[in-house]
Amino acid sequence: MIGNNSSAIGQAHARIKNYIHRTPVMSSRLINTMAGCDIYFKCENFQRMGAFKMRGAINAALSLSESQRSKGILTHSSGNMAQAVALSAQLLGIPAYIVMPENAPQVKKNAVASYGGQITLCESTIEAREAEASRIQQETGAWLLHPSNHIEVIHGQGTAAYELIQDNSPLDFILTPVGGGGLLAGTVLAANELLPDCRIVGAEPMEADDAYRSLKSGKIEYNSSANTIADGLRTHLGDVNFPIIKSHVGDIIRVEEEEIISAMRLIWERMKIIIEPSCAVPLAAVLRAKEKFKSHRIGIILSGGNVDLNNLPF
Repeated sequence: MIGNNSSAIGQAHARIKNYIHRTPVMSSRLINTMAGCDIYFKCENFQRMGAFKMRGAINAALSLSESQRSKGILTHSSGNMAQAVALSAQLLGIPAYIVMPENAPQVKKNAVASYGGQITLCESTIEAREAEASRIQQETGAWLLHPSNHIEVIHGQGTAAYELIQDNSPLDFILTPVGGGGLLAGTVLAANELLPDCRIVGAEPMEADDAYRSLKSGKIEYNSSANTIADGLRTHLGDVNFPIIKSHVGDIIRVEEEEIISAMRLIWERMKIIIEPSCAVPLAAVLRAKEKFKSHRIGIILSGGNVDLNNLPF
């Protein structure tokens, strides 16, 4: 499966390159000194709509036939995939139907609306999101793009690591945050194609550690609650991305809420760039597990910068 799918990352990159930004890679000497390793940050906070999700959304939309696209595209998301699908639809001139939980950050709701997405609010559970999305799909015939458990979405997300590896090889490790698992699975596929010896590590909040438990048990686990500031990581793995993750991810590092906030603040203060809490989780993991990464070359995908400036944790 990996061998067959890995070449699809390059195809996805060719398909979407005119619709996305090739985001910069940045580093900080001070953070490198603190961490004891060389870190290369792939800045997807500078991506169109402010997050890596644009890659997967536009790849999935472009992979549909004209007749499929004509009825519109649909997703359920707390924010970044919602924005990505709405912007992708706007660029392609088709409708976008977006199911969002009521507790999604207002800044993300506003952004979806600004891209022309038709928002439906629901209760703040995965079950409620999926039920509402199913209802809208039946009514409209729109094509459902799952935020992370859709192979074309996964291929699109993998293009961030594809660029990172092309621009900054060799890398010993690449870390991504893990919520739904699309970015982590896509990163695995990209590394398998371009840099097979690179080790891929997930990073996750202690308060939403379903992926860590899934890797340990060998089956998809769920969170009974997800009381984390990292709002983009409150979801769970799926049956498309989990087999990729299970086969090729050696470790998922869990971090405390205080560590997430500290890493987020460090990037804001030292690198002078805006990132959202979910984005800070991989750096928190490197700082927590310094011995694992000591003296290595580390790639970190900064997943997004759509933060609510009226609700900062510092």
